[in-house]
Amino acid sequence: MKRADVIVVGGGVNGASTAFHLASRGVKNVLLLERRHLGAGATGKSGSLVRMHYTNEPESKLAFESLKIFRDFRNVVGGDCGFEAIGFLQLVPRGYEAALARNVARQRALGIRTEVVAPDRLTELLPGCRTDDVGAAAWEPDSGFADPNATTFAFAEAARRLGVTIETGCEVTRVLTERGRVAGVETVRERVDAPVVVLVPGAWAAPLLTPLGLDFGLVPHRIQITIFRWPAGFGRRHCAVIDAIQQSWLRPEGTNTTLIGVELGTGHADPNSFDEGVDPEFVATCRKALAGRLPIMSEATMRGGWAGMIMMSADGRPIVDQIPSVAGLYCMLGDSGTSFKTSPAIGKCLAEWIVDGKPRTLDLTPFRSTRFAERQPWHDEDHYGGQGLTISR
Repeated sequence: MKRADVIVVGGGVNGASTAFHLASRGVKNVLLLERRHLGAGATGKSGSLVRMHYTNEPESKLAFESLKIFRDFRNVVGGDCGFEAIGFLQLVPRGYEAALARNVARQRALGIRTEVVAPDRLTELLPGCRTDDVGAAAWEPDSGFADPNATTFAFAEAARRLGVTIETGCEVTRVLTERGRVAGVETVRERVDAPVVVLVPGAWAAPLLTPLGLDFGLVPHRIQITIFRWPAGFGRRHCAVIDAIQQSWLRPEGTNTTLIGVELGTGHADPNSFDEGVDPEFVATCRKALAGRLPIMSEATMRGGWAGMIMMSADGRPIVDQIPSVAGLYCMLGDSGTSFKTSPAIGKCLAEWIVDGKPRTLDLTPFRSTRFAERQPWHDEDHYGGQGLTISR
């Protein structure tokens, strides 16, 4: 039997960030357990946009606090996260100009460098783009993307340097409780005792939550990404984009290709048995969406793609909480495909909660697990076309 002060379950970017921040706060015996290898779940398949634009303030706050770490990653964490500040555009349909303006005003009040840009300026920021269907746009010059695997590995290596033990190929099969509080975990190898467990298992959450009587309405989704080679005549590296009109997101990859994802892909799937390749139908959907914004891309060559598993919450927003019914159990669940960019702040806040008794950097109340039982699911007034589940919001 082993003992730990804190066990982190899940070796994605949020688990690695949490382990690093716990060790940075002086927690001596932290154990991170990962069922396969670091970044094996949604993290390694992430599109990894780093942008501040959300249709609500709490998520913009998380993203902004995280941007501060991404921008100074080598000094704060160590290593290279691959962050590139190539700029970010949010495009919205006609009829949502006022909503976008209000969201930008909120973000500017937080200190985020962002502005509303007129459609006639879009061809300057995104050369060759179609503008006739754009109602409004927001521009963030400090945003962009990072390398999801490099970020995870760097957090993990920094955590190791601070004394964290990381065990891969070690699946947690059960969270142990005694008299209403956490007692440790059982793995495929052994039992490990600990008074605190942090669950960040991504799409593999259900087998750990169900025996505890916890049901947050989480559903695993298979999400796909396609890569297109730039055609002749398209030679300038473009910015990152979320296109609420074409219901897609895109960013450059390397010096001559573009990554694109469209909404939720193929929907529900078994995280233990799913195709990691990209479907032909999805490739066609992505090409249509890409050409709908950048017409020259209608002649782009498909160069590859992949699929990964995310866990969607019932309202499409993450659950970040200390579970009230199980003392000592903390979680980041149902990230809904959006938590790479917020992982530095999420890990920091969870570490503060565990060490100090409450998160100090940001208020995590909006992300509480009880909002569904309270019949208060997340609702953004200034959305861009409905509250349906989406990863391109």
